[in-house]
Amino acid sequence: MNLTGIQTMRIDVTGKHIEVTPAIQSYCEKKAERLTKIFDGTQQIRMVLESPQGKKNEFHVEVAVDVVKHKDFIAHAIDADMYAAIDTAVDKAVRQLRDHKDKIRQ
Repeated sequence: MNLTGIQTMRIDVTGKHIEVTPAIQSYCEKKAERLTKIFDGTQQIRMVLESPQGKKNEFHVEVAVDVVKHKDFIAHAIDADMYAAIDTAVDKAVRQLRDHKDKIRQ
């Protein structure tokens, strides 16, 4: 918690067999902000970027969204373009959060 009593959002970006540059970090954080706007109960977002060894031009992205009173939402994407894989994984996570939010409202 910060001094005003509002909990801050944690966005963790890690890389496996890939360096997370400041540009990639910034792009991931910008995309992750979409998730925080959909559901207020979002506590933490973890993004894992992976470039499997021996597989050129293939990027795996996993987005894990930790929300209150529910198991983590996990979204995966694989693409030759890392930014496209990030977009796809975030889009899948958005869908999961929207479905969860609609389910709670009923």
